[in-house]
Amino acid sequence: MAGFWVGTAPLVAAGRRGRWPPQQLMLSAALRTLKTFDKILVANRGEIACRVIRTCKKMGIKTVAIHSDVDASSVHVKMADEAVCVGPAPTSKSYLNMDAIMEAIKKTRAQAVHPGYGFLSENKEFARCLAAEDVVFIGPDTHAIQAMGDKIESKLLAKKAEVNTIPGFDGVVKDAEEAVRIAREIGYPVMIKASAGGGGKGMRIAWDDEETRDGFRLSSQEAASSFGDDRLLIEKFIDNPRHIEIQVLGDKHGNALWLNERECSIQRRNQKVVEEAPSIFLDAETRRAMGEQAVALARAVKYSSAGTVEFLVDSKKNFYFLEMNTRLQLITYGSDRTEALKRMADALDNYVIRGVTHNIALLREVIINSRFVKGDISTKFLSDVYPDGFKGHMLTKSEKNQLLAIASSLFVAFQLRAQHFQENSRMPVIKPDIANWELSVKLHDKVHTVVASNNGSVFSVEVDGSKLNVTSTWNLASPLLSVSVDGTQRTVQCLSREAGGNMSIQFLGTVYKVNILTRLAAELNKFMLEKVTEDTSSVLRSPMPGVVVAVSVKPGDAVAEGQEICVIEAMKMQNSMTAGKTGTVKSVHCQAGDTVGEGDLLVELE
Repeated sequence: MAGFWVGTAPLVAAGRRGRWPPQQLMLSAALRTLKTFDKILVANRGEIACRVIRTCKKMGIKTVAIHSDVDASSVHVKMADEAVCVGPAPTSKSYLNMDAIMEAIKKTRAQAVHPGYGFLSENKEFARCLAAEDVVFIGPDTHAIQAMGDKIESKLLAKKAEVNTIPGFDGVVKDAEEAVRIAREIGYPVMIKASAGGGGKGMRIAWDDEETRDGFRLSSQEAASSFGDDRLLIEKFIDNPRHIEIQVLGDKHGNALWLNERECSIQRRNQKVVEEAPSIFLDAETRRAMGEQAVALARAVKYSSAGTVEFLVDSKKNFYFLEMNTRLQLITYGSDRTEALKRMADALDNYVIRGVTHNIALLREVIINSRFVKGDISTKFLSDVYPDGFKGHMLTKSEKNQLLAIASSLFVAFQLRAQHFQENSRMPVIKPDIANWELSVKLHDKVHTVVASNNGSVFSVEVDGSKLNVTSTWNLASPLLSVSVDGTQRTVQCLSREAGGNMSIQFLGTVYKVNILTRLAAELNKFMLEKVTEDTSSVLRSPMPGVVVAVSVKPGDAVAEGQEICVIEAMKMQNSMTAGKTGTVKSVHCQAGDTVGEGDLLVELE
């Protein structure tokens, strides 16, 4: 049995369309009869909060949602039986605000708290506060959270339990200069980590003194914002490793066991993107050794829940303890790796999501990449395969012709539908006795000549001299369209369509923009003026929604190319925004504390 998980918020449910394993169906049925609490407060937001609330409903348990003032209309708030505002937008004043959350627990008389992941899920002080109020913390015991939630303490415990650890400094780093001194002693490159961190937050790789100083500053800010704890540690950076995790289970009677591994090496900015079980890299001996060390650590901290012990593994199968935490991963599975990969590709093609930026295209491209299929991966996979960033799927000639044929068929299908209204024909834009549609289709700045005709549900399309047959039900109201092109099955989504001929079509995971016009319209379109492209080197725009943490310049300041202009916090990560060229600051359009959207103007240069 092989399985794949895909990561990041919009995609945690990518496998829902697949069949559930029998044991999960049994668990679902059991949830309907099992009830342990009358009311649970969910101390989180977003998808994980929705998932917990959904399970509680199946178990007949009432739920309380917490939210910041800007999240008052979020889905998890609407799903819960009750909701309490715990503060303003910054997470440090809301979802990390223990006093406000404890007050919400008292107000709603919740008997237990489910922390989800992140935020306060591994905060020992929060667990102690709950215990003092006789409120159940749904998760590991307090002593395990204290031991494993703190990377410094967990590393010391791992050493004591004779678990392999990465060489490094085991104490708390006081300031940037001490960080430089320690890094020199360890030897570059080094990894700077938040002691209370997780999920890739508060982590920076440093290759020299300057990067160590910058890394200390940004990591400590991220750690304070995400976990309310700015303590850092430094250890040797293991270059080009694999990230492999061992799943463990422990009970309150001292029993613990390991359940094989997940390969988590496909990562972006230290956050997992794709996970796989089992790892095709491990042999039986290494797998057993890792499992035994994971169990030894779980027993050492008296772990009594489901958890994950994470390891870095080098090319020689030497492995080193990284951290221990809990994980849930919604999944596609198959009788073998090939079947699991095919199901994941199908799930991604059938995933409908609108209104938010997502990484479906990247996920789909990773699982069909030849290196990934062969198992030739490491934590540097994405930067190695896409050194200039991921640009989307690169179409082969055959795939390009398929896309052009599908897009042209969609265009004609929409035109034919537009000729009918309430069962009556309108005055046709094109005479119905014209059998062939002569089209001009623009893709990637190249114009293609296409001729299309239809016979019922079958379109015959000629693309640059190549003939293809496109068959579908042509249900244009559906967000998903299953199409057969010369017998090859494809699932596409028409995301948008404009009167000017512009269409956005999701094909093989990537969104392609095409412009389709009739031959006459294409001739007339040549006389239309084009919008002047903005000089992006002179402006700095926010690449994502977030909050401005700091602004380093003011009008009149001289800046050099690559110099830090401001810092944007998004998804609890600190992002340094730099100048695209050397020049003088013309105007500054933001200040610390501002909330900005994707594409918002931050700074202009002369």
